[in-house]
Amino acid sequence: METEAALAALSALAHPTRLEAFRLLVRHEPDGLSTGALVTASGLTQSTFSTHLAVLAKADLVIAEKQGRSQIQRASIATLRNLMIFLAKDCCQGRSELCEPLLAELTCC
Repeated sequence: METEAALAALSALAHPTRLEAFRLLVRHEPDGLSTGALVTASGLTQSTFSTHLAVLAKADLVIAEKQGRSQIQRASIATLRNLMIFLAKDCCQGRSELCEPLLAELTCC
């Protein structure tokens, strides 16, 4: 992941509504959620939430799929993985034993 893409993803996630929506989508992988379900969960109006969803999509964090008459939103796990690798790539100056607690947290849950 390039720095510019990482900054776009981090900027998109730097808003409470977008962060919660993305985390909700991650929890619902691989099935995703309908846009309507996301709007309901957010407590916002459709138009307000669609603005937040557009920011997430522009940062490649959310992928929309048409299923019948519904629009299903899915978290881009590939983008999440790339962002996490970008952030931790130089973790602890190559001393992997210092990063083991982080890795343990990710694998335990």
